[in-house]
Amino acid sequence: MADVVRLSFHSLRFSSSLLTSFASSLNSLRPGLLSIQNSDKRGYPLFYSSAGDLARFDFRPRKQQVSFKVHATVADTDQPKWWEKNAPNMVDIHSTQELLSALSQAGDRLVIVEFYGTWCASCRALFPKLRRTAEEHPEIVFLKVNFDENKPMCKSLNVKVLPYFHFFRGADGQLESFSCSLAKFQKIKDAIITHNTDRCSIGPPKGVGDLKLEPSLAPKDRAAESTSA
Repeated sequence: MADVVRLSFHSLRFSSSLLTSFASSLNSLRPGLLSIQNSDKRGYPLFYSSAGDLARFDFRPRKQQVSFKVHATVADTDQPKWWEKNAPNMVDIHSTQELLSALSQAGDRLVIVEFYGTWCASCRALFPKLRRTAEEHPEIVFLKVNFDENKPMCKSLNVKVLPYFHFFRGADGQLESFSCSLAKFQKIKDAIITHNTDRCSIGPPKGVGDLKLEPSLAPKDRAAESTSA
């Protein structure tokens, strides 16, 4: 079997006129060599054997590789919303009864109630700093009330601006209330310094706005009943 020598020209291709000229030169060197005639203008790769044969192979166009990138955005529904990223001592309130129960269970601890809206940009901007403050004061109970879920209760507590804060001494009554933004956050810190102290005496409670604590829920009332008994 004749040895085959491949003329490797990588991506080089010859035109029909160059092939014809090359074949003529080979025919003059080796009589009887197959002449090459091309009717088209495409180029062909050459293979030359030691037997003097010049062969032409069918043209096979190169396959063009088309690459593209697909950018897919996957919504991660498992991530909590900004108002759901609570500190350990933060509690979400969903009803008036839950607020009353949380206040009564707080005993003599300071309770800060935040009224917010999920759509409120000022509430969102303030919340990370409020959460850090809650982490710095684990002895304080922070309650969060969604305005849209509790409109009747917010109306009874005279909440007209968001974010809005109420300070309570547990079930003993309201201490202070005010609106506050991120720029005025020092107002919350000052109120914490003022009210987060051990109480020497208990003054008359102011109540929870227009809401009234049930006597059975108040710790001091239960203590009074046990004493009289």
